[in-house]
Amino acid sequence: FCQGVLLFFYMDQAVNSLEHLLGTVKTNYPNAEFQGIRDAFEFARTAHEGQMRKSGEPYFNHAYNTGLLLAEWRMSPAMIMAGILHDVPEDTKHTIEDIRKNFGGDVASMVEGETKLSQLKYRGAERYAENLRKMFFSIAKDVRIVIVKFADRIDNLRTLFIFPEEKKRRIALESLEIYAPIANRLGMGVIRRELEDRSFKYVFPK
Repeated sequence: FCQGVLLFFYMDQAVNSLEHLLGTVKTNYPNAEFQGIRDAFEFARTAHEGQMRKSGEPYFNHAYNTGLLLAEWRMSPAMIMAGILHDVPEDTKHTIEDIRKNFGGDVASMVEGETKLSQLKYRGAERYAENLRKMFFSIAKDVRIVIVKFADRIDNLRTLFIFPEEKKRRIALESLEIYAPIANRLGMGVIRRELEDRSFKYVFPK
């Protein structure tokens, strides 16, 4: 009985989350085709089923929050789909080809680019920061990939407190020295400020 109640709760929560996401998209794109977003939501939710974050919440919450941020930033439905699906090839049994088959080449290209960017790690040598920024752009030939990555990073920063001190500082420093300057160059001041505000307390706690 308890398992049934929990299952109903999570299903109801998922329905509410999807409707909230679609409502946010509709505000900016009233004539958009929503089926692709619905399909991406269900595909990612199923793919990440059973996976948990270190905070104890379902991993799919991160995928959803990434897509929701993109919707709040008034990004296109294709970018929102890529945000929801961005961790599927890296963290589940599904591949980029599965994404391409189900959601088309445009979405698959953004997901693939985002996956490649996730493999770039900043290790704290300040003199390499500019080279890493250039590499960031060379991998992400489509600026939309960079924006999807910003959403991914901001949601990760929101739960950074769960990690060990060394990892928290590394991710925050990477956000300050790589992500925030790129957001600034792209004229995305709101994104830059959130990246900085959520990183400062880990790099410069005083």
